[in-house]
Amino acid sequence: MFVMKFVDACAIASLGLSVANADPPSIPSNESWRAEPPMHYARAAHAVVGDGRSLYALAGTGVGGVPVFVFERFDGNIWRDEGSIPQPGLNAPAAVVLNGKIYLIGGFYTDTNVPSDDVRVYDTTARSWSQAAPLPAPRGGHAAVVLEGRIHVLGGGNSKSTIADHDVFDPAKNAWTTLAPLPRAEGSPAAVAFGGKLYAIGGRSGPSDFGAVDIYDPATNVWSSGPSIDPRGTAGAVVHCGAIYVFGGESQAKRQSLGEVLRLKRNSVWEQASPMPTPRNFARAVVLNDAVYVVGGSPTPEASHASAGSAIVERFRVSCDRATSVNGLG
Repeated sequence: MFVMKFVDACAIASLGLSVANADPPSIPSNESWRAEPPMHYARAAHAVVGDGRSLYALAGTGVGGVPVFVFERFDGNIWRDEGSIPQPGLNAPAAVVLNGKIYLIGGFYTDTNVPSDDVRVYDTTARSWSQAAPLPAPRGGHAAVVLEGRIHVLGGGNSKSTIADHDVFDPAKNAWTTLAPLPRAEGSPAAVAFGGKLYAIGGRSGPSDFGAVDIYDPATNVWSSGPSIDPRGTAGAVVHCGAIYVFGGESQAKRQSLGEVLRLKRNSVWEQASPMPTPRNFARAVVLNDAVYVVGGSPTPEASHASAGSAIVERFRVSCDRATSVNGLG
């Protein structure tokens, strides 16, 4: 079997702008971090989503690299076991929330690199699972993001190699459509929707990390290049306070998990924000109650399909500029 390490990936930026040579950042006075209650289960290569009321941590591997079957919910105060995922265990799936339902998409079975095409749907009100139309092809280590009521799935890999596939799911039709592929094959690109477009950020294929940022315009079905970052994979990304934030990840070249936090405002360049207290790869980031929570991941680099992960949860808070937040899509 060809064993792959998957990370969040990006395209080569036309602006050629990078934070590589930036001066060491000072900590802005309007930003703060604090530790939050840890999860019940250590996780890496997992998925974390939020529905506006709670966070949900699903799948991944934990202590001893063993798959974690229980998924758990955080209401801002405590974690509770919510139930078990229906699969035999997954690493590197993707998940999104749409219309009150969690879509758990693909992933690799247990601690292997054998991919799944399953799309499982959890109704957070009924607390029950159902199944949607499967992916066009099995994959894991991909990203998923909601844009205009549809779910875009980007990159990832099969059991042989990374892929550039870009597919979109329409829940109203329970059907998939193939769209313009990413500019390169890449595992687990971090992805966000920002200003009506998709951003695929960072990533890697095999031993190569990427620092490019690819921007997809749904109106034209075309990818373009945005400002680059230092190469990394398995980073987390959210849109918050009118900007894209990128958290942590892993540098294979440096053999270390990263604690860097980067911010990109609209029509701007990347700048450094307050670093994470605990550097982590598989740094899953989600917004809840006007703050960003970075949930789980590994402080040290480990095998990508059987990482021990951690139960660490840290909250990042920034005072949003109201005009930026309202007008800049935060």
